[in-house]
Amino acid sequence: MSGRGRGRDQLRNRGGAEELNSHLRRLEGQNYPKYHDVEGSWQFPGFTFILDRAQSDPFAQPSRCRVQVSPQAAQLPRDLWESPIRRTALCDYLTRSLARAVSAAGGDVRTVSGGWHGQKGGDMTVDTPGQHILQRTSCLIDDQGGVEARLTVGLPARGRTILGHMAAQILVEYLPRYVRAGLFYGAQDAAALRRHVDCVEDTEALRNALPGMGLVAFVGNGSILPRKTGESDLPMPATDAVPFTSPESLMVEVTLPRRGVVKGMGIRQGVTLIVGGGFHGKTTLLKALEAGIYNKVPGDGRELVVTLSDAVKVRAEDGRRVEATDISPFISNLPFGKDTTMFRTPDASGSTSQAANIQEALELGASALLLDEDVCATNFMIRDARMQALVKKENEPITPFISKIRSLLARGVSSILVMGGSGDYFGVSDTVLRMDSYKASDVTAEALAIDKRFGAAPSLADNKKQYGTVASRTPVTIYPGSPSERVKTTTRQTNLIQFGEENLDLSGLEQLVEMSQTRAIAEALCLLRSWIGQSQASGASLAELLQRMDADFDSKGLDVLAPALKAGNFARPRIFEIAAAVNRLRSVRMEQR
Repeated sequence: MSGRGRGRDQLRNRGGAEELNSHLRRLEGQNYPKYHDVEGSWQFPGFTFILDRAQSDPFAQPSRCRVQVSPQAAQLPRDLWESPIRRTALCDYLTRSLARAVSAAGGDVRTVSGGWHGQKGGDMTVDTPGQHILQRTSCLIDDQGGVEARLTVGLPARGRTILGHMAAQILVEYLPRYVRAGLFYGAQDAAALRRHVDCVEDTEALRNALPGMGLVAFVGNGSILPRKTGESDLPMPATDAVPFTSPESLMVEVTLPRRGVVKGMGIRQGVTLIVGGGFHGKTTLLKALEAGIYNKVPGDGRELVVTLSDAVKVRAEDGRRVEATDISPFISNLPFGKDTTMFRTPDASGSTSQAANIQEALELGASALLLDEDVCATNFMIRDARMQALVKKENEPITPFISKIRSLLARGVSSILVMGGSGDYFGVSDTVLRMDSYKASDVTAEALAIDKRFGAAPSLADNKKQYGTVASRTPVTIYPGSPSERVKTTTRQTNLIQFGEENLDLSGLEQLVEMSQTRAIAEALCLLRSWIGQSQASGASLAELLQRMDADFDSKGLDVLAPALKAGNFARPRIFEIAAAVNRLRSVRMEQR
């Protein structure tokens, strides 16, 4: 279950708060590694403090610890965690509450003074979420309503000697205040907490309702789609933003479990084109739909913007690795007879990378593709009549996306495209939306009339043909060496993983929204590598392996990625982003089934 704890740890019980206080003060002035003597569990009134791993050096990664609050102390009403989605939302709220409690007291400020021999450490941190509500390891709730919160602490030192009195103050005096303020129900704003949980339940219900309504996405009336800045995911102030309003022809109503009836624009299954002048809101709408695969915090402005959870944004990525992918639906007849049914390259072009991105999304079961012409390869998206007259079809290896978009729909895959430069797409679209000063209008009839007046684009002839094949691939090698030996990973940015000796660039994954997801992806790569070395996983496809992992996330939580680590900074990624990381590894080797 999402956010579910795994029971009480069988750790050495070291005593109570007074014993911890005395122990830490006795360590004053001793060598820093003596902090390891404090590892284990310590009983406080209402909760248990667990130091899982004390750092060996003041400059090393901070110490990992947890607090476990008993159900009797937490007093969380059962209806707040009775379903998986409400439990996830409650865990998210408590994570933010604990982080606020620490920050408000200045407990997250690291002390660094006097260089190597000066005072350092003392900071306590919680993996604080952004605008998205995801399954996390920062907070777990067990089946009795007990809470486990995970955090890190920089155990204080001067030079390499222990500041035991300061450590005692942090862990014995300050920590209980943070726990009571952040995790005990009696200290919470009960109305805000319930609003948070109810909001997430409504968003999830709205997304789950899409297939039954024949929709790919929904944008609620009154939604605030623009963000505060290009670098901020916070909403633009309502005084500056244009609230979204659905065109009447696309208006639908949905009844949600908590909010009741809501109205908004339903984006139907099929091909939807978003057009309009520059800076009028086309990409802003698409960005909101990209993020619609995730639930949002109340007040984000996009709480009622939802997209099918298996919708994938695809784009061109010059230079990416492609391994054993069948790109023949889009790329064929290459010079010198190079095979494209099992295509490999260390340095893909814009068009081949976009073809691979689409095929790999379909391999994992994507039911909708999102595209923005600004980040697509032009020659992959369209070939107009003049170019086709000059460069004959038999000499052009690229079948443009426009030629396959209807056959993709025949496979059950919808497309939503931002297109401001080519009207050829009018003839293949089911719905055409025009954005004008951030206001949406349905101009489908007008677009079809224009298309009829100008005549069908030459590229449309291929839409009568079959889409082609999508290969299933089996990973043979993720990274060299013994699968039983862990690969060292480091994650310092949302779009970059140091995986062994390899820098894994994930900048093309625009639906990856938090560094905690990237950390989880790094661990997922290690787990996949160990699975591939097991006989029971031999011959399993990448899709099958990732579906198995996703099922484990549902039933066992994210700790399956690294059970012994007890990490508090993982957030759940989709299998699409995990697969994308696998596909971009320079060291991966695949075989088609």
